Amino acid sequence: MPLQTTENIWHNGQLIPWDKAQIHVMSHVIHYGSSVFEGIRCYTQPGAAGIFRLPEHMQRLIDSAKIYRMPLPYTVDQLIAAVVDVVEANGVAPCYVRPIAFRGYGEIGVNPLKSPVEVYIANFPWGKYVPGNEGADVCVSSWSRLAPNTMPSLAKAGANYMNSQLIRMEAEVNGYSEGIALDVNGYLSEGSGENLFLVRGGVLYTTPLANSVLNGITRSSVLTLAHHLGIPVVEQALPREMLYICDEAFFTGTAAEVTHLRSVDRILVGDGTMGPITKALHDEFFNIVNGLKADRYNWLTPVRVKVAEPVGA
Repeated sequence: MPLQTTENIWHNGQLIPWDKAQIHVMSHVIHYGSSVFEGIRCYTQPGAAGIFRLPEHMQRLIDSAKIYRMPLPYTVDQLIAAVVDVVEANGVAPCYVRPIAFRGYGEIGVNPLKSPVEVYIANFPWGKYVPGNEGADVCVSSWSRLAPNTMPSLAKAGANYMNSQLIRMEAEVNGYSEGIALDVNGYLSEGSGENLFLVRGGVLYTTPLANSVLNGITRSSVLTLAHHLGIPVVEQALPREMLYICDEAFFTGTAAEVTHLRSVDRILVGDGTMGPITKALHDEFFNIVNGLKADRYNWLTPVRVKVAEPVGA
């Protein structure tokens, strides 16, 4: 999806013009993938705007950096304030927010410890991520997710998304909207950038963190909503064939939000339409973020932005 530029980007504590947010070609991150990042959505409500689960996203950014021994010189509260500052300065809502921390220009070589850490935060308009207005047609990828004790799946690191790129490109060149990866043991893991949920017999299933999945914040939100709605939830390792016999399936993620799957490997999921449990979770999620229901979990950080129309579900 093409980028729509905004006026400002936050860099190491100050707002700079979008076109000035540049790095040297010899920066460590370019050669070795040494970055961690977040994706966050800012939603509009009637006469207001709010950033979805901002503290949780900023804590995960710090956690990802800690795993990679990348000290960030900012607290969670400082990063929250920085996101609010850039969103309000650019005056764009709804929007997508991209904080990123990476090893910059300093030394060459695999060892990153003497390269400086740079932190940037940008925001820009962004709509639907997974193609398919009537549900997504997806496939099981030939590429596996990262094996345990190779690259940490709990870190939202740029390098992990080389694996994601292979999954997504393979899916698209074969005529699918997205791919679903298996873990190293052949169990279901996740999409290239989405967590996976299945429904069978009225029970909501999702793959646990041990199956090489990111600890998704939208995933966590859907689990909270499911408990609130009285939907039974099971987190367990799931075999591939569950995709073909489940009643419903959907992706979650900041970009994907709640996206139902119409088919997997050309096999319809249920009758191909959004099922009742998916719909209940989908509607509850969008009603909260778009201000049609009370923000009972305090998920939204308010920002002072002149709002446009909400992004459609």
